[in-house]
Amino acid sequence: MLPSSSLLLLLGLSCVSSLEGSKPNFVLIMVDDLGFGDLGCYGNTTLRTPNIDQLAQEGVKLTHHIAAASLCTPSRAAFLTGRYPIRSGLAGYHRPGVFLFNAASGGLPAQEVTFANIAKRQGYKTALIGKWHLGLNCESSDDHCHHPDVHGFDYFFGIPLTNLRDCRPGHGTVFQFHKYIPYRALAAVLVVMGSLCHIGAINPRRGLFLGLLGLSSVITGLVVGFVAVMPYLNCVLMRNHLVIEQPFVSENLTQRMTSEAVDFLERNSAGPLLLFFSFIQVHTAMFVSAAFRGTSRHGIYGDAVHEVDWSVGEIMKTLDRLQLRETTLVYLTSDQGAHVEEISATGEVNRGWNGMYKAGKSTNWEGGIRVPGILRWPGNIPSGKEVGEPTSNMDLFPTVVRLSGASVPVDREIDGHNLVDLLQGRVERSTHEFLFHYCNIYLNAVRWHPQNSSSVWKAFYFTPNFHPKNETACFHTHACFCSKGYVTYHDPPLLFDLTRDPSESTPLTPDKEPAFHSVLDAMEAAVKQHRRSVEPVESQMSLWNLMWKPWLQPCCSTLAQLCQCEREKDRDYQRTADSKDHV
Repeated sequence: MLPSSSLLLLLGLSCVSSLEGSKPNFVLIMVDDLGFGDLGCYGNTTLRTPNIDQLAQEGVKLTHHIAAASLCTPSRAAFLTGRYPIRSGLAGYHRPGVFLFNAASGGLPAQEVTFANIAKRQGYKTALIGKWHLGLNCESSDDHCHHPDVHGFDYFFGIPLTNLRDCRPGHGTVFQFHKYIPYRALAAVLVVMGSLCHIGAINPRRGLFLGLLGLSSVITGLVVGFVAVMPYLNCVLMRNHLVIEQPFVSENLTQRMTSEAVDFLERNSAGPLLLFFSFIQVHTAMFVSAAFRGTSRHGIYGDAVHEVDWSVGEIMKTLDRLQLRETTLVYLTSDQGAHVEEISATGEVNRGWNGMYKAGKSTNWEGGIRVPGILRWPGNIPSGKEVGEPTSNMDLFPTVVRLSGASVPVDREIDGHNLVDLLQGRVERSTHEFLFHYCNIYLNAVRWHPQNSSSVWKAFYFTPNFHPKNETACFHTHACFCSKGYVTYHDPPLLFDLTRDPSESTPLTPDKEPAFHSVLDAMEAAVKQHRRSVEPVESQMSLWNLMWKPWLQPCCSTLAQLCQCEREKDRDYQRTADSKDHV
C-alpha cells in the first residue's frame, strides 16, 4: 500500500494533469466602476445581487484582489496582457490618463499579446461584447489598427470608447472646461484693467479691446460647439468593423449586449470558447432599462447594479441550458473601484460604495484599486471558498493561457501569476510578493507581502490632494490627478500595514513601528529591480496620441449629417428582463 503522502502526491499530479489536458471555456465578466462594497457577497445589505452572490457561493471569492490601475484604459490593458500598463505604453504624463476620443491615435499596440490572441491560436472562438476603450485607428478612419480583432477577438459588439456623460442627453459633459478656467484670476485682471482705465493710468486702444472680446467670443463658441457635437462623434456602437449606431441609444444597451452574449454562447457551444463580457454599466452617464427603473433604494446607480446582476444571471442560465456549467471557468470583477466624485448635472449622486476602503477610482488608495474577484469552475475549484491573499487582475492572463493549453510568453515580462494552485488550495500563499501601483507614468505606491509573514505593507510616494479637505475625493477636478499641483509628495513615504489598518487611516511612524526603515528599504530595493525591467516604449498616452484628429473619426454617414445612423433599427433584441423575477 502506498504511504498517504505518496497517495496525496499522485492525486495532486492527477488533478494537474486533468486540468492541463482539458480546455475549459472562459466567460470573463468585467463591470465598469463597480465598487468593492456594491455586491451582497462583499457585504452590501441594501442592493440585491442574488445571481452574483450565487456565483460567489459556488466558487472562490477573492477579498484582496487588485486592479493594476485605477483608470479604465490602463486597467483593461493590464487585464488583457498580464502586464503593467507602463510596459505597453499605456501610461503618460498627461491627464486624464484614458482615451476621451474615438478619433485619437493611441491604443493597445499590435505587438502586445492578449489572452484572446493566444486562446484563438489554441482553437478557441473568441468574442468581446461591450466596452473596449483601448483605441481604434492609427492613420485613417477605417484602418482599425487597435480594433479588438487585432487583439484576438473573432467577434465584437460594443463601443470602442467608453460611456461618457455626453452620450446621455441631460447628463452634462465629461469635458468640464469650466473646472480648469481661472475665472477669479480673469475677473481680477478685468477689474484691475478697468480701474486703471478709469483713472487714466492706461489707455488701451479700442481696436485691441474689441479684438480681445472677439477672440474670447470665438473661443467660447468653439468650446460650446465642440461639446455639442461630441455625442455624435464619441458615442459609437459597432458590430465587428461596422458602425451600426451613432450616437448609440443607451437605455436598452445591456439588454442588447446580453442577447449578443447568449447568441455567441449558443453558436459556439461545441467549444472551446472565450467570452469577454465587458459591461458599460455602471459607468456614467447612468442608464437602465425600463424593467429595472426604480427597483433600488439608491437611485439609478442601484437600478443599474440590479440590471448588471440580471445580465450575469442570464449568462449563467445559458451556460446551464447548454450544459457548459462544468466546463466553463467564470470570472467576475470590476476594472477599478467606484468613482466617488460622480454627481450628475442635476445633483443626483451616481457613485458606488467601496466599503471600508479609502477614496476611489483615479487613486491608488485601496478604494480605487481593490475590486471584487469571483471565480467559478465546478469540479475544479472549490465552492464557498474565500482567499485573502493579494491577487491581481493581471493574473487572469497566465491563468487563461495555461488552462488553454499554451505556454506563457517568455519574450516579454509578464507580471501576472497563474491563480490555479491558489484557487485549488495546493498553495496557501500568493506568489505576488510585490505589487507596483502607478498613477499614469508615475510610480505612486508599492505593496509588499513578505515571505513567511502575514503582513501586507503599502507605501505611498505621493498622495492626491483631496478637495474639499474633509472628503476622500477630488470634487474640484471630478477625478484625482497625478501631476504637481494636485499631489503631495512624501519623504519618507507614507507607510501602512493593511492587515492592521485596511482603511489606510493612520500612517505608521518610526516611533510606533520598529520595522519602519527596514520595510521601506526592502521596498526601495524592489522598486529599483522593477524599474530595471521596464523597457522604454512609445507612449500611447502622449498629447498627440490623446488628441482628437478629424481624419481618424469613425463616421456612420457624413460629417454634414453629424455621422448619424441607425443601421439595426428593426433588429429584435427583446429578452425577458422582469424585475420581479430579479428580485
